Amino acid sequence: MKALAVALIAGLVFGIGLTISDMINPARVLAFLDVSGAWDPTLALVLLGATGVTALGFRMILRRQRPMFGSQFRLPSRKEVDVPLVWGAGLFGIGWGMVGLCPGPAFGVLLLGHWETYVFFPAMIAGMLTHAALQRAPRAARSEA
Repeated sequence: MKALAVALIAGLVFGIGLTISDMINPARVLAFLDVSGAWDPTLALVLLGATGVTALGFRMILRRQRPMFGSQFRLPSRKEVDVPLVWGAGLFGIGWGMVGLCPGPAFGVLLLGHWETYVFFPAMIAGMLTHAALQRAPRAARSEA
């Protein structure tokens, strides 16, 4: 139960940070991606700040023998770049560039009542469910398709 409470608090802090930095505003994200027009560099500053805090936080946390609310750290074991990773990153980037939202901000914007979010959100969930179904499919069946 403690782990769920900590996860909820972390999610709320993340959402508050997205809101304060205005990263739930698709127009700001799209302006960041418009490098040949009215470019808005504020997202780059937010990303640099978040990356710095994360790098320091990971260094401190990974010195521990185990997480505070778990038996072991669950870190990715794969390090290679493969075709599914490239396709997934490409699709994510295309969607982000078209709409200006990714999953975290989409939850925050959902509460604001913009109709576009009610189109984006189900499409995002459908994409996640499709990915999960493809991951469960036998490898041979995926390579035949």
